[in-house]
Amino acid sequence: MGLTVGIDIGGTKIAGGVVDERGTVLATALRESPATDSGAIEQAVDELVEELRASHDIEAVGVGAAGFVDSARSVVMFAPNLAWRDEPLRADLERRIGLPVIVENDANAAAWGEFTFGAGEDAADSLLVTVGTGVGGGIVLNGELHRGTFGVAAEIGHMRVVPGGRLCGCGNRGCWEQYASGTALVRDTRGQARQGSLIARSLLDRAGGDVSAITGPLITEAAHDGDAFAREQLASLGRWLGEGIASLTAVLDPGVVIIGGGVSEAGDLLLEPVRAHFKANLTGRHYRPELEVRAALLGNRAGMLGAADLARRP
Repeated sequence: MGLTVGIDIGGTKIAGGVVDERGTVLATALRESPATDSGAIEQAVDELVEELRASHDIEAVGVGAAGFVDSARSVVMFAPNLAWRDEPLRADLERRIGLPVIVENDANAAAWGEFTFGAGEDAADSLLVTVGTGVGGGIVLNGELHRGTFGVAAEIGHMRVVPGGRLCGCGNRGCWEQYASGTALVRDTRGQARQGSLIARSLLDRAGGDVSAITGPLITEAAHDGDAFAREQLASLGRWLGEGIASLTAVLDPGVVIIGGGVSEAGDLLLEPVRAHFKANLTGRHYRPELEVRAALLGNRAGMLGAADLARRP
């Protein structure tokens, strides 16, 4: 198959790109995401594809969306931040666009993008862990995207790590993303600053004395500048991630774990603690090969590239 379009539908924007078989992005386009109006979302995707196909011969469209996508890659059963409940997105978009469409969970699409064109190219089995507002994931096993019987595998952020712990938006308590996400990083950092921790003083000064101005990027910036408290907070986040990855490895035994998402921009300040705590908590450590924990390579284009490539593999 020739050129395809990859679409990444988020809560605030819809990004699209024309992608060739080597993963080269030939053109891109962007629309605002009218998250509360499903018809308006479909219209925006239609307009975006029309803009891209005006100058390229497009054969199919792959769509990555944050939500539960059924096993047929057709219906979005539930989307926490978009106006979709049992939404027949594939059929609706094919009717509008007039091209073959596949729909995939956004983290699964990103995992496929990294496996096909990024940090997992040399591994048959890989696990993508995206660390942002929450914790997302995607699994590739034996060179195939693992979707589960019902299409909703790899919701790793909702693996329960603390029985009776913090309440999660999913309704359960103690989910991994309540301790290992960018949201958790900011919440815990603000909490210590609010309590008057002396070690937090320099970070609070950087935020102009306003606790609410402490953000993930600010913590990362301070850590890169040598701030001891910011580095300590990233190390704590890395501990939670490393321990969780060790548990997932006991089940999946991947060859590579790829860390992506906005918080991964902290680089080795996050990855080194992840690696250390992964090794310290791995089942049968010292008596089994250890996988490599790598940084993602494709950034925010991973989902677009993955969706475009999956459109070639209906």
